[in-house]
Amino acid sequence: MVHCPKCAVEIDLDEDEVEEGEIVTCPECDAELEIVQTHPVHLNLISEDEEEEEEAAEDEGEEDDEDDVDADDAEEEEETA
Repeated sequence: MVHCPKCAVEIDLDEDEVEEGEIVTCPECDAELEIVQTHPVHLNLISEDEEEEEEAAEDEGEEDDEDDVDADDAEEEEETA
């Protein structure tokens, strides 16, 4: 038996049936938890901030691509003018 680091609910995980690095979800608060140790089982909360930062970085990459297209269009307009 192990406790969720976010809401402290007991989670029944068999140390012989899980692997380090595996991701599990808390049945109570739906937090994503990484198994960092199996004997005994130890869980770490996967930070929602890290996920948001990764998504923001991906979004910025897409915006940069759009800016490049706009710059190319501006150059073409200047050449034709």
